Amino acid sequence: MHRHVFLRRAAVFGAVATAGLFALLPVRAQTPGSIITPAALPSSAAAPRPPACVVAAEQVRFDRPLPRTARRLVSGEPIKIVALGSSSTFGAGASTSATSYPSRLAEELARHFPGHEITVLNRGVNGEEAANMLARLDTAMIAEKPDLVLWQVGTNSVLRGKAVPPHASLLHEGLTRLKATGADVVLIDPQYAPRVIAKPNIDEMVSLIATVAKSEHVGLLHRFDLMRHWYETEHLPFETFVSPDGLHMNDWSYACLAKALGVAIAEAASRPTATAIGPQIAPR
Repeated sequence: MHRHVFLRRAAVFGAVATAGLFALLPVRAQTPGSIITPAALPSSAAAPRPPACVVAAEQVRFDRPLPRTARRLVSGEPIKIVALGSSSTFGAGASTSATSYPSRLAEELARHFPGHEITVLNRGVNGEEAANMLARLDTAMIAEKPDLVLWQVGTNSVLRGKAVPPHASLLHEGLTRLKATGADVVLIDPQYAPRVIAKPNIDEMVSLIATVAKSEHVGLLHRFDLMRHWYETEHLPFETFVSPDGLHMNDWSYACLAKALGVAIAEAASRPTATAIGPQIAPR
């Protein structure tokens, strides 16, 4: 009797010890009969929650108001926005077309202006430079009779090492033609991404776009500075807001860019016109 009890206890102990030994061994491919379900995985395997997108109005404020957009909001008329640009307007790096910045912007503006009919058209084409955009300006932009144009430009010329100064005349020409339609215009400068900031002419391009926007009295969304803020101030790794190619934005950054534009457009379209461009200095 005592011998049977001893053997039974020994068997139990052996089974427990064996189970403990296998628990310490590396996990191998599971057989079809022993699939580990997601519910069985430790909680640490869950994907980290993306950071919150925080946008301060003063961080993205346009230097100029949006008078046409403001008038149509007040009158309750439909508003058409056309986004002109290259791959980061088209949505390269986004998981679907619905997560490109123009699509997300339509959602943002619906929250800012509930009940208003606002359409955002995506006219981005991968790989284009300013000259290519000017060539299709009449058909892609002006024919749509937009109330607001968002023109993203500069990145591809930087990547290809093009001289920056000649772009001034291209931007002036495009802005002259767009403003002649009566539309509000906002420029969007290049993205702050590893492959872009590695180019020696990026700072010159960002500066030139800012200079042209000021001289042409149009708005400017400082995307380069916004994304640099994410990296240098908020200490977000590039992987959070740049696609694996080191160039294009991703779902998170497209959504945050759209949020920034939504905040800036809402503020500029509701700004009192008399004080919209800041204090004026009388000539001496």
